[in-house]
Amino acid sequence: MRAMEAGFADPVSDAQAAFRAVLDAMARPGRLAHFAAPAEVPPGLGRAAAALALTLVDMDTAVWLGPACAPAADWLRFHCSARLAASPAAARFAFATAGECPPLAQFDLGTNEYPDQSTTLVLEVPGLARGGALTLRGPGIETVEHVGIAGLPSGFWGQRDMLHELFPRGLDIVFVAGNTALALPRTTRVEG
Repeated sequence: MRAMEAGFADPVSDAQAAFRAVLDAMARPGRLAHFAAPAEVPPGLGRAAAALALTLVDMDTAVWLGPACAPAADWLRFHCSARLAASPAAARFAFATAGECPPLAQFDLGTNEYPDQSTTLVLEVPGLARGGALTLRGPGIETVEHVGIAGLPSGFWGQRDMLHELFPRGLDIVFVAGNTALALPRTTRVEG
C-alpha cells in the first residue's frame, strides 16, 4: 500500500493564496495564475488542479473525474471529503484531461434561475501561454488578451460557442498545465 500524498503544508495560508490566484484568474481571463503548493500531488492531478481541489472542493461538492484523473479519487475523499459524481451532469466540479473531455453539453450548465449551479470544469492541457493564437474578449479584459492553450480536441471551441447562446447558463473552465492555470468564464468570447 502506498502512502497518501500530503495536502497543503500550511492549509490556511496555502488555501488563501490559491483562492486569491483562482479568483484573480477568473476576474481577469487570459492572465496566467501560478500555484506554488501543494508540493506533492496525487496521481491523476497536476499541481494547479490539486491546489484548486484543496481550495474549492468540500464535503458538499460533487466531483466528477475523467479516467486519467480517477487515480486521485481517494486523495480527494481524504483531503476534501469530496463526494464523487457518477456523471459530468451531476458534478459541481469536474477534473479531466483535454484528450478525454466529454462533450461540454454533458456537464451541468445551470438553469436560468440558478446559473451559478453549473459545473466548473478543470481541464488539464499540455501547455498554456500568453501571446498565443487565441483572442479573448469580454468582462475583465481591457481590450483583448492573446493566449495559447495546447492539446484541445478538434471541435472544442465550436462546442463552447454553442454554449454561449444559453447565457446566463453555461460552463466556466479553468485550464491547468503543471502549476499554471488560465480561467475562461462563460462570459468570455474566444476567437481564433
